[in-house]
Amino acid sequence: MAANPTSLAELRGIQTGPRESQLPAVSMGFANLASFELLQRGAKLMASSSLVPAQFQGNVANCTIALNMATRMGADPLMVMQNLYIVHGRPGWSSQFLIACFNQCGRFSSIRYEFVGKEGTDNWGCRAWALEVATKERIQSSLITLALAKKEGWYGKKDSKWQSIPEHMLMLRSAAWLVRTHAPEIAMGLQTREELVDVIDVTPGTDGVYEMSTKPGGIVIDDAAAGAPASEPPPPGLSFKELEGAILDATSVQHLAEIMNQVPTLLDEGERAELAAMVAVRRAEFEGE
Repeated sequence: MAANPTSLAELRGIQTGPRESQLPAVSMGFANLASFELLQRGAKLMASSSLVPAQFQGNVANCTIALNMATRMGADPLMVMQNLYIVHGRPGWSSQFLIACFNQCGRFSSIRYEFVGKEGTDNWGCRAWALEVATKERIQSSLITLALAKKEGWYGKKDSKWQSIPEHMLMLRSAAWLVRTHAPEIAMGLQTREELVDVIDVTPGTDGVYEMSTKPGGIVIDDAAAGAPASEPPPPGLSFKELEGAILDATSVQHLAEIMNQVPTLLDEGERAELAAMVAVRRAEFEGE
């Protein structure tokens, strides 16, 4: 209060100015009720817009998750929504967005690419690299080759971009691996859309969500996994619930393959597709370790 009050407001000890300026600052999130309510208000606004991608239109829950991710990343919410894809219920970034975030974070130089081997042959490959600004140390991804793409089943999938634009796919995959191994906080634990599509056969729906297009049992899993611990296959005749539990308890890619070989023919198409999707998610988890 001023030493010599000159107004009724000052005499009463009431601050002047807009009411909003006297309110505490609140950021969107799940930390407390005020933050969550603000997050929901923003999500409802986004969900009612026709400018956001189809998978967010009219979907307050999806918008809430996207806004929370944007807040954690310090990124623009609309930009996050435009680069976040849903592939059979699993979110993934566009590779270009992941590369852009890495290049703009300020900790590293822009990503560069180094090709090895003869173009078009199985030993043709790419390695992404960059320099850490603080130490000037070179960081690099694992080498991605066409031989690796074929072994992992990426190359032979129907309508695979690995067959039409292999150079571009080598660059995208090596860059994604570089980001996840040296700056995992940027990817926030998510794979790229291209990686998720390579794991299972999917097609984009009219709502912007990618759904499975393989027939039951169409998912391919490598029978041999380097260094995979030995495991006992589940006994034949397991129920759907028991198979779900076996997939969640699997210890390796090889174990997942053994489980899928035990799926009984009496399961309906929807149950088979759901099991295949669970296997695809678990396999991606093993490959990301």
